[in-house]
Amino acid sequence: MKYVLSLFAFVLLLSCNTQKAQSKYSVIEYEAGACFGFCPIFKMTINSDRTAVLEAEHFNFTKNPSKAEFSKEREGTFKTTIKETDYNKLISLLDTLNIKSLNDKYGNNNITDLPTSYLRINFADGSSKNVEDYGKNGSEKLAQLYQFFEDLKHNQQWNKVK
Repeated sequence: MKYVLSLFAFVLLLSCNTQKAQSKYSVIEYEAGACFGFCPIFKMTINSDRTAVLEAEHFNFTKNPSKAEFSKEREGTFKTTIKETDYNKLISLLDTLNIKSLNDKYGNNNITDLPTSYLRINFADGSSKNVEDYGKNGSEKLAQLYQFFEDLKHNQQWNKVK
């Protein structure tokens, strides 16, 4: 009997330790828009299970971009599972931003050649927050988050699906 109780206690402890914390973010989406130069144009969608889709348009993987790239087809759609350490860092960056308190819009529209970024967050509770940032300078923490998304394009193993 004590073996059965010991086994039951062991299984209970093991199941408690292996459960993952439920993310408060159900979908994280970042979109980088065009500028009058060679700004990377893409949209990245990351789900709470760490699966991600990258829709790359132009200037995402080219070391020396040129105007000729505008006439090329889009770079493609890619999928991956974000590395756990990188996903945890992303969640940490989002948590420090206090997303729900951010402005809906940032930027000075009197300047006409800057890219616009769009951050769209769907929370597990069903609420959402959308942030539009013309010029990508809403705040220092937002700029760090944007750079993190840029880095994800290069430090993950993306598989082209179309």
